[in-house]
Amino acid sequence: MKGLSLASRSTFARVRFVLTDMDETLTYRGRLSARTYDALERLQRVGVKVIPVTAAPAGWCDQMARMWPVDGVVSENGGLFIQSDGGHGVKRSFWHAEAKRQAISDQLATIGRHIRQVVPSAVVADDQPFRLTSLAFAQPDSEADRRVIVTAMVDAGLDVAANNIWILGWLGPYDKLAMTRRVMADVYGIDIDADRDSILYCGDSTNDAPMFRFFRHTVGVSTVRHYLPDIPIPPNWITQGPGGDGFVEVADAVIAAKTGEH
Repeated sequence: MKGLSLASRSTFARVRFVLTDMDETLTYRGRLSARTYDALERLQRVGVKVIPVTAAPAGWCDQMARMWPVDGVVSENGGLFIQSDGGHGVKRSFWHAEAKRQAISDQLATIGRHIRQVVPSAVVADDQPFRLTSLAFAQPDSEADRRVIVTAMVDAGLDVAANNIWILGWLGPYDKLAMTRRVMADVYGIDIDADRDSILYCGDSTNDAPMFRFFRHTVGVSTVRHYLPDIPIPPNWITQGPGGDGFVEVADAVIAAKTGEH
């Protein structure tokens, strides 16, 4: 990884989309700063579309898609994409077809009950009522407990990813990258395999690993260092600041490349 400040102004000149993790990438210690929100607006003003790609629940992402200066939100690690309808409502595109979603939801609830029985230390995330496609447990304090919960989820047939807040499980052959590929093709007409220069990805944690591996323009905010042992291919660039402060550095670099402004 190289310090983002070392990137030449032309490095991000072709970037038209900034895809970004949310928790501890746009936020820091759980809070979204005014500077970070302003960075989203500044990117929007220069014509760069921002799409959070997050493990956060659909309920949180619904609000983001409605009210934040973003073009849409990939939610629950790829379970659905939420986009404003241009008014006060949203459009939702799920990974799974409508006919399958209720059965999957019921199966996730059954698995959740089973895991709480076999792993007494497992605590369901307090945002679970706002999830539509995934099952989340709070990150335990103990690394041993974390491994037990992950193993129980995998044994129950779930795909699993972890970040700094949740251990997330879901049913279906998708992750952040798979849903991003679908959304970029279906909504924006972009084949990400053929046009990687138009997209920058910014993240901080282990569930960002597929994005760091795939995209050419990848940036980790400074706290990504904590998770590098679990990220096979690290981001190409790293910011000086953590969380939202790091994202502001990313926005400044992209805007400078697009406008020539410092």
